[in-house]
Amino acid sequence: MCGRYTLFTPPEELETRFDATPTRPLSARYNCAPGQELPVVTNEADDEFRFLKWGLVPSWADSASVGNDRINARAETVREKRSFADAYEARRCLVPSDGFYEWVDRGGRKQPYRVAFEDDRPFAMAGLWERWTPSTKQTGLGDFGSGGPSREQEPLETFTVVTTEPNDLISELHHRMAVVLDPEEEETWLHGDPDEAAALLDTYPDDELAAYPVSTRVNSPANDGPELIERVEA
Repeated sequence: MCGRYTLFTPPEELETRFDATPTRPLSARYNCAPGQELPVVTNEADDEFRFLKWGLVPSWADSASVGNDRINARAETVREKRSFADAYEARRCLVPSDGFYEWVDRGGRKQPYRVAFEDDRPFAMAGLWERWTPSTKQTGLGDFGSGGPSREQEPLETFTVVTTEPNDLISELHHRMAVVLDPEEEETWLHGDPDEAAALLDTYPDDELAAYPVSTRVNSPANDGPELIERVEA
């Protein structure tokens, strides 16, 4: 799975790499976690970094809490599974990153590893996004069932990261990995038809990737700083 990642590439470099402008300032993140609002590039506005909440909430959901269980979508079933099928057809996105974390069981303790390109260059993970509108609530007397004006709720925009089978490097750490796109594949992922997009859901080779152990401080989403990506003894 992909449950944490980094994005500390300087903002101007990210803007150039993805040819996109942020809708709010970008800041270095060393522990991007589910439930946080994070920058993505959507097929609806591919010239912008928009900030969406990690954990996809389908448009038909009764509650935003369902996003807690939808931080990843399996490539093998993404076209059929109800939670993701509509988004796969019409709402694909790029999730910028410069590394992600995986955890390995070391005799009863979980050792985190960071996986990244050897030069720490940014890349895009394949993602899906959704827009969910909460149920309209009554205000005033309407709160007590007596009618009254309704109050429009702000739509919630969310995303998920698509995962696939791991390469040889990551298989030593976990049985899944994020779908990493080549730069020339990103336009097709955003705007290609569903069959063209499906052809991109493969395993990224491990030739240029490296994995190394990092501090268990990354286990807590409350921790976020450059010390989290420093190599430690496993």
